Amino acid sequence: MSEQTISRRDRLRAATSAEIKVTAMKLLADGGPDAISLRAIAREMGMTAGAIYSYFATRDDLITALIGDIYSAVVIAAEAARDAVPEDNPGGRIMAWAQAIRDWAVADPAGFRLIYGDPVPGYRPPDDGPGKDAELRACTGLVGLVAAAWPAAQAVETAGHPYAWSDFDPGLVAHVRADFPDLPPAGIAVTLRTWGRMHGLVALEIYGHLRPLTTDPSTIYQDEIGDLIRSLGLRAVDQIDARNPGSTDLPTRR
Repeated sequence: MSEQTISRRDRLRAATSAEIKVTAMKLLADGGPDAISLRAIAREMGMTAGAIYSYFATRDDLITALIGDIYSAVVIAAEAARDAVPEDNPGGRIMAWAQAIRDWAVADPAGFRLIYGDPVPGYRPPDDGPGKDAELRACTGLVGLVAAAWPAAQAVETAGHPYAWSDFDPGLVAHVRADFPDLPPAGIAVTLRTWGRMHGLVALEIYGHLRPLTTDPSTIYQDEIGDLIRSLGLRAVDQIDARNPGSTDLPTRR
């Protein structure tokens, strides 16, 4: 009986915590970062301010939890899309990862803005936690995509700037050198450029700058990622079937 009571209490607490997060994201979507406050959430949910503080002691604790949940979910989706493509198709894996990022952002623009856009006024992220773990996992995933493409990309990049490890954050360098010991410093530069190209058009779309100018932002995005893939010396396709991103039956752009 006692175990059943505790289990029910835990389920109710988890459900309320989830509702608090959903309400916070609704306030963010409707009113921007300034709209997130525990008191506002309590009013929306019909709770007392004291009751909501028993779930999240501070607004920053709630925001940290939101970032951790959202960031973890998008990384898992990107990894799943990548892993659905064979390892011997590095260009397809890059396209699948990028497409998963855009799909998530279009479906959850408030989540994209929370992670990659508008800072929440006064929010100070912790030095560690689920958000930092997911950020590192996303970064490692991107580096892995570049590392897999490096045999082809190296020939393209050797004429570029002679990067050194000291050009990059020491913590990032330590992870890259541990996980991808054969990747030179230029590999980090290519990773950062890859990240910028994956997210650039998405940010323009989410913030309303792209859609007034085109009826087909999806195709423009696919063409941009295709060009990115070709810039790495890899085979790219003109179009991608989102249900089968690993297909090699699609035409290449010459």
